[in-house]
Amino acid sequence: MKPLAARISTLRGEGALTVYARAKELERQGRSIIHLELGEPDFHPAPPVLDALRAAVSEGRDRYCPMQGLPALREELALYLARTRGLAVSGDQIVIAPGCKIALFFALMALVEPGDEVLYPDPGFPGYPSITRGFGGIPVGFALSERHQLQPDPEEVAARITPRTKILITNSPGNPTGTVYSDAVQRRLAELAVAHDLYVLSDEIYARIVYPDAAGGGFRSMLAYPGMAERTLIIDGFSKSFAMTGWRLGYTVAPAAVVAALNMLIVNSYTCVAEFTQHAAIEALRDRDEATPRMVAEFHRRRDQFARDLDQVPGFRCAPPSGAFYAWVNIAGTGASADDVCRIMLEDAGVAAIPGAAFGPSGADFVRFSFASSAATLREAVERIHKVSQAWR
Repeated sequence: MKPLAARISTLRGEGALTVYARAKELERQGRSIIHLELGEPDFHPAPPVLDALRAAVSEGRDRYCPMQGLPALREELALYLARTRGLAVSGDQIVIAPGCKIALFFALMALVEPGDEVLYPDPGFPGYPSITRGFGGIPVGFALSERHQLQPDPEEVAARITPRTKILITNSPGNPTGTVYSDAVQRRLAELAVAHDLYVLSDEIYARIVYPDAAGGGFRSMLAYPGMAERTLIIDGFSKSFAMTGWRLGYTVAPAAVVAALNMLIVNSYTCVAEFTQHAAIEALRDRDEATPRMVAEFHRRRDQFARDLDQVPGFRCAPPSGAFYAWVNIAGTGASADDVCRIMLEDAGVAAIPGAAFGPSGADFVRFSFASSAATLREAVERIHKVSQAWR
């Protein structure tokens, strides 16, 4: 047989899914496993959202629909973004996608030419460099270091910009660190984007999961800064803020020329997103029961407990994150590698977590835990870790 396309060899997998596969294998062997590797809320959509889904299906809303997304959903999203982020966008600027990953994939496909450089946070979501390489681009990481409180260093970003740089990716609140970028940092990044005529991909999937003690007053969208309207693409969706992971609903907010390109990619790929899930998403955005604020308040309680407990594990150092639902734990004090720590926790304690290097070289001394599980489960996980910590004491 003739070989596969060379681009496939440039793509990389996700550490979280690799660990998950091993954890499920252990479960099939009869082992008790606590899953703290995947970023999936243990909540489900609010009852009105499920009611809206049932109604849409029973009313026959299961047909082809506009490729860009239902106008009613796009208009509701515009109202939602104005209400929750203070953004003035129109429904015409919004493109609905079957999940955030495909939204990110298509955004990069529309923008990246072979040889273009894409700046991205390290540690960060593994898809940023993988997808960039898949389209012939050159991923260029900028570090999120403890020296800078896990914030981007604008001067490092500036030093990495070259004539080939085309895109700057930001992710606030961030995966895996839980960092909410400060206003000062984002303002400087916006200035750099304008000065060097860069596109900005602002990954805002965790924008609603921000804690009251976040520095600098909390989250602000990159689209809100001067000069950013014509160059910013927001990537967001329903998986995290509305606990709708399996529904596969994402969206992009983009300038008109990029919207046209995304629509062309849709014509040549998935045609449209399921009509009935879009109708239910309208109800999710309205959130009449305030399900999202209640979920975030629960995550806040879990964060405080889990970060405090992890900080007591020998060799662990854990600062509470400002957003998202990940504990980014420095394990350098164990004297062991993050791979070894995660292997011991999974194989000997039945606790699944992700070695930080899965998110980039800057994560080598870290482990990521998801605290999107019950408080009781998180307590049991720490108890199990304490029991096996003798291995690195």
